[in-house]
Amino acid sequence: MERKEFLTSSAAAAAAAGVGLGMSAYPAGLAGEAAPGPDGTGEAAPSRPHFAGRKILIAGGGFGTAFIRYMAELTGKERPRLCYLPTASADGASGIIRWYENCAPLNVEPSHQESFISSYGMPRSWEEVFLSVDGIVVSGGNTLNQQAIWKVQGIDRILREAWDRGIVLGGASAGSLCWFEEGTTDSRPQEVTKIECLGFLRGSHSPHYDGEAVRRPTYHRLISSGELKPGYACDNDAGIYFEDNEVRRVVKTRPDAKVYHVSMEGGAVVERELVADMIG
Repeated sequence: MERKEFLTSSAAAAAAAGVGLGMSAYPAGLAGEAAPGPDGTGEAAPSRPHFAGRKILIAGGGFGTAFIRYMAELTGKERPRLCYLPTASADGASGIIRWYENCAPLNVEPSHQESFISSYGMPRSWEEVFLSVDGIVVSGGNTLNQQAIWKVQGIDRILREAWDRGIVLGGASAGSLCWFEEGTTDSRPQEVTKIECLGFLRGSHSPHYDGEAVRRPTYHRLISSGELKPGYACDNDAGIYFEDNEVRRVVKTRPDAKVYHVSMEGGAVVERELVADMIG
């Protein structure tokens, strides 16, 4: 479905707000420090654009204009086509409207695709929709319901093909958790629990790490017990850009927002903070 008419005029008048966001130079595997520079001092090598590989950009919460702008740059396209997929929010109208508002200042071609559809109102296949864009942003909401609907509809398989083709994937909350093997979710009654997801990104994930009091202790408990694999925890307004399962850059839009790799070391849970660049 195309951009809402009520936003067309404002978006057309808005100037592109892109900034030169180069890639931080991280070592392979777990990235939290800059790779040694040419002189071996440990200073970061000069950053440069890097668009190769399978790409996912996540945030713990708050995938607003700054994150969308960065995703647009990662596509390598002058005016990329970006599609919003609000399955987890039950195709809620408020999230769809906010998507177009967040895209309005940017030089992008936004669209959205609902999951609660009818054959009579949707002439294109899922493949035609999702494989014809340059980036896909997944909404927050109920991750458990999102995963069930995607699997029944076959959207999970098509998202994997999109990832393999280099279409940039991303999102916050349910839109970040969905790409990992597993993580923590509030999608069930009574308590935050473990959920298994698409498995594009190895390990586990906790969004909203600073935004909901229960998130950090629950993530620690599940990793400590072995119920969850080690993984990445993101505060709201902070996130990670992955290429082929490697951390390429850690970013934030709020000065005190943080990203951690959380694992077990010597029988204890250890948080390792990953250095983040400000974007915005």
